[in-house]
Amino acid sequence: MIGFPILSLITFLPVLGMFLILFMKKEQPKSIKYLTLGITAFQVILAVILLANYNYSAAGIYEEKSFQFIEKFRWINISGISWLGTVKVDYFLGIDGLSMPMVLLTALISFIAAISSWTIEKSVKGYFALFLLLDTGMMGVFVSLDFFLFYIFWELMLLPMYFLIGIWGGPRKEYAAIKFFIYTLFGSVFILLVMIGLYFSATELMADGSKVHTFSLIALMNPANYSADGILSALNPSNLRLIAYIALFAGFAIKIPMFPFHTWLPDAHVEAPTPISVILAGVLLKMGTYGILRVSYPIFPDITRQLMWYIALFGMINIVYGALVALAQKDFKKLIAYSSVSHMGYVLLGMASLTTIGVNGAIFQMFNHGTITAMLFLIVGVVYDRAHTRGLNDFGGLATQMPVYTGFVTVAFFAAIGLPSMSGFVSEALVFIGAFGVSAIRVLTLISTLGILLGAGYMLWTLQRIFFGPLNEKWSSLKDLDKREYAMFIPLTIIIIFLGVYPSGMLDIMNSSVNSLVNFVTNAL
Repeated sequence: MIGFPILSLITFLPVLGMFLILFMKKEQPKSIKYLTLGITAFQVILAVILLANYNYSAAGIYEEKSFQFIEKFRWINISGISWLGTVKVDYFLGIDGLSMPMVLLTALISFIAAISSWTIEKSVKGYFALFLLLDTGMMGVFVSLDFFLFYIFWELMLLPMYFLIGIWGGPRKEYAAIKFFIYTLFGSVFILLVMIGLYFSATELMADGSKVHTFSLIALMNPANYSADGILSALNPSNLRLIAYIALFAGFAIKIPMFPFHTWLPDAHVEAPTPISVILAGVLLKMGTYGILRVSYPIFPDITRQLMWYIALFGMINIVYGALVALAQKDFKKLIAYSSVSHMGYVLLGMASLTTIGVNGAIFQMFNHGTITAMLFLIVGVVYDRAHTRGLNDFGGLATQMPVYTGFVTVAFFAAIGLPSMSGFVSEALVFIGAFGVSAIRVLTLISTLGILLGAGYMLWTLQRIFFGPLNEKWSSLKDLDKREYAMFIPLTIIIIFLGVYPSGMLDIMNSSVNSLVNFVTNAL
């Protein structure tokens, strides 16, 4: 629709920046930072161009016309390998209403994280090169329509994130990095095994009339493309399909992170530098729920319907357990980390409803959680840079010393609580409306509402301990926000308030695609 490969450009532009950085001298830290900022800013511009040219009415589930800005050509083609026949992998990119919000979110959070990274002084060249490689991996996941390509981008993020935590992190950075690596790699093995099983179960019709095995997600969604004797055939349901679904779901659930796979997250957040915590909470957690919606739901619709109650159960556990643990924290950053576990539970609950309202709310919550939690981690970073402590009981009265900072904190905290006129309220309300309308998960939904009360409890208590009461004289010299920090907070604040007042600005993008997905999952054989 635009006339040039915009998805390839928005995906691989950071890699170009990475190579430029590698050829730059390490004695040019400012030039490296400005280049990274320019690359991520241009990504935001490309994302806005995509949005401006996006067709809101396009719908469908396993047809290429369901997706927009498609780029497709044969990437790997090997024929005549004994019984394997032809092995083909396509370079296949495209977006729809599920991925468009995530592309916008990835571009925005990467830009904000680049601004936040301005204070990095240690090995600047290596940090920003890895930062841009991570950016490409995240964007690639959201635009890939070939499972093999999807998996490559999924794995690509593992290496830079490991080093960004392990080298630039806190005192226990090696432990946190290794724990993140092991958990994520463990889940990736499950995804790989299911991907291979699906490849040998489905075929795609070629232009010459021949049929070859395929990794195309669109082909894998279509039951007509499966052979009756395929190991994971949609035409021949068996226990193997159930095992494959659970394995695939577990691989994605680790990234969410869903209870009981969540224990890597607090360690990674606490030890990671602030910009990497922003990316981790703002984008990486969403890749787990996106993978479930993009891969698990449409390829295994029958198993999805069977297990919807269990998905809702884990969503409820995430919401309540995460909020209770957050309430007990004394470390500011760890509190925000556990609040992320809780708020991602709303996404699972909305997805489990299998209703248009609930799934719309889940995807909207993914976007809103990305912006709100990114702002919360930036807030922690600002006060830690000045005071070098994150203890909730170490402060008091900062509202009088840092009034502007306190204003941004209040917006972020109230958005996290779900205050009306803030974006978090709309997405959580849609999740509860969609889930409450399904009798099978109504009790779980009622229990999940405890998350609202507990969330208000730990957020307001934190606000009181840090910002109100008499000023701790130890912090009487703290300065309010500088220009760089304004540049981080203002865009996120505008988006949070705008989508709280006018949620249709995002909901209209995803509605047609969500309708198609829900209809397909609920009506498929």
